[in-house]
Amino acid sequence: MSTTGTRAGHAVVIGAGIAGLAAAHRLLERGLRVTVLEASGRVGGKLLPGEIAGVRVDLGAESMLARRPEAVALAREVGLADRLRPPATATASIWTRGALRPMPKGHVMGVPGTANALAGVLSDEGLARIGRDAALPRTEVGDDVAVGEYVAQRLGREVVDRLVEPLLGGVYAGDAYRISMRSAVPQLFQAARTHDSLTAAVRDIQAKAAAGRQTGPVFMGIAGGVGLLPLAVAEAVRARGGEILTGTPVTELRRAGAVDPGASDGSRDGVATGAHEDAGAARPDAAWRVVAGDRVLYADAVVLAVPAHTAAGLLRAEAPAAAAELATVEYASMALITLAYRRADLALPEGSGFLVPPVDGRTIKASTFASQKWGWIAEEDPDVVVLRTSVGRHGETEILQREDADLVDVSRHDLREATGLDAVPLQTRVTRWTDGLPQYPVGHHARVARIREHVAKLPGLAVCGAQYDGVGIPACIASAYAAVDQLGGDSGGVEELTANPVQSLHGGAGE
Repeated sequence: MSTTGTRAGHAVVIGAGIAGLAAAHRLLERGLRVTVLEASGRVGGKLLPGEIAGVRVDLGAESMLARRPEAVALAREVGLADRLRPPATATASIWTRGALRPMPKGHVMGVPGTANALAGVLSDEGLARIGRDAALPRTEVGDDVAVGEYVAQRLGREVVDRLVEPLLGGVYAGDAYRISMRSAVPQLFQAARTHDSLTAAVRDIQAKAAAGRQTGPVFMGIAGGVGLLPLAVAEAVRARGGEILTGTPVTELRRAGAVDPGASDGSRDGVATGAHEDAGAARPDAAWRVVAGDRVLYADAVVLAVPAHTAAGLLRAEAPAAAAELATVEYASMALITLAYRRADLALPEGSGFLVPPVDGRTIKASTFASQKWGWIAEEDPDVVVLRTSVGRHGETEILQREDADLVDVSRHDLREATGLDAVPLQTRVTRWTDGLPQYPVGHHARVARIREHVAKLPGLAVCGAQYDGVGIPACIASAYAAVDQLGGDSGGVEELTANPVQSLHGGAGE
């Protein structure tokens, strides 16, 4: 990140989701002048605070893994320390085989160390199949393998279909038989490479977790909603002099030397020079030229913190190989249905909610009893109870084409079947997240390494976001910090994330 004289270098961050905002925050700490460009009309990406029946709620992601330091630390840095809240209950259920059953303990992302860990969720035949794992010959995992494929080989499909699938689906809205074990459950992948038996590998993970037991909650929320985090980071960025422009899509990203500042036709690489140029205008020392709406900005460094398809379009001119890799990233779409009820009208089971295995043929894939999971929601209005359901998995299109009222109806139907809840809600809200979750298929880690290798050939450019190192909030922030470090000449963070992806769910075995 070069500077001229005493002028602070200028960094442009493209994308104002939590990754882009975290990158901007870190760049300002490094003394750069920062401009953030966001195509939509708001900051925050998949983190969205909202309200229903007068109660504040999250309409996007609602919690962050606390066993990774990045998200909780950033929340504290931007003034949210007194709002950090652990879940009021860690007890959950799984709706399978016709009943709500307690979520098993003693597993790693649904993979048990013993058959007894899944008693009640699996059939007797399924439990017996787990017991045969120790006698099976070793299954090689190679450079990567699908979680579902490997676990089914070792323990049978019922383990995958009844537990692994809904747990992974809660993170990626994907298919366990396609999701990379190396990227999605890295601790399990590493253990599988050194153990002949999968259950023995899980027991080894559990023993190591017990020996180095972390204290404190696994997950953390924020009173008022996790959606407040990007707003607070944006406020901190502005307070430090950073500029954030929403409703400003970037249409072109080129190396500054790739355009002719003296073009005689009144344009630069096809962009009219009538566009407003930022301070410093056509700086001869700038590394990058960014066109956003009617603005042309010159930057010493650019952080690309946008979804894969958008990044592919912007990189096509300067990094066609990286663009081609990014264009192959698939996404899952989903919808969240938030429902508010009078407390007097319902009695819910205990716990934070339940997951639903796709094999059971239900429409919803999960439900969160938000007022029971987060004490601050119940405190906002003790007479109102808030629930959420989610629908949509990778490859599913029909359900997401339905009207909002239909999604509310199917949610109420499944809630009634699962819990007996038959009350009429006070209010409902449907929030659609089209292409909301990137998919991590087998070979994802290698694709990320190739993308970064191509991008690294372009000085002053780095990438970050959910499509690289993990879809959770801490993973996105870690990705942003590694990108900023890389711009400063330190590739250690990027190398660490590429080698050891951030697990997005369950920081410790059996949680």
